Amino acid sequence: MSQSKTVKQGKFINLEINQGIAEIIINNPPVNALSTEVMIELSTMFDSIEQNKDVRVVIITGEGDKFFVAGADIKQFPHLNSVTGEEMVRVGQDIFNKINKLNIPFISAVNGYALGAGCELALACDIRIASSHAKFGLPESGLGIIPGYGGTQRLPRLVGIGKAKEMIFTGEPISADEAHRIGLVERLVTEEDLMQHAREFANKIISKGPIAIAKAKYAINQGMQVTLQEGQDIEALCSRDLFGTEDKNEGAKAFFEKRKPVFKGI
Repeated sequence: MSQSKTVKQGKFINLEINQGIAEIIINNPPVNALSTEVMIELSTMFDSIEQNKDVRVVIITGEGDKFFVAGADIKQFPHLNSVTGEEMVRVGQDIFNKINKLNIPFISAVNGYALGAGCELALACDIRIASSHAKFGLPESGLGIIPGYGGTQRLPRLVGIGKAKEMIFTGEPISADEAHRIGLVERLVTEEDLMQHAREFANKIISKGPIAIAKAKYAINQGMQVTLQEGQDIEALCSRDLFGTEDKNEGAKAFFEKRKPVFKGI
């Protein structure tokens, strides 16, 4: 793994890669809205990460301490019709789906308001860590539309159908405490500790076998879409691949030698 730090500054998004951790910082003041330009830049950053074999974990956060991402750019909505509206939604879905398709974990470090598309971005990540003052909401129904970047599908899978309908039908935001209670957020920390905690969590993942993490993400994501038996078949095939790796041998050897394993991803 490369030890050098890489910084890529975009117009709206900064990407920093250091010690296997890629940090995506969305910076589109005043509320870090996901305009069309921001979404295109975000997609480009995802592509850059996919091509960088040194990256083991991605952390996504927003610039500042008030907004993670407070939704899409509403100024573009009046100009949309049924055709262009569907096109925008499908493009947004494709971009967020890149998170699921990449074989590395994504952590959202939610540092403030995560509303609309911002909440959907957090939902698309594998793990959500939130500061205690964060808020989550899908207010699209108040604009006469629905969450279109996967929100109607990912939210009920995380928190249950009833709670998802409550949030989407009313459009009312919930606190970080409530989000943690219902399972929308995995970890809740203070504002001051948010990024440190996210990096520590990322480093725990990096210490594990990279192929195992990739296969685990694949098995979980794919298994959630099929029957239990079909999911177990996916699990068995992933296990087959892992038992043929050098990392599996290193893991067992390190266990018996009472030392930390040195995984090479092979």
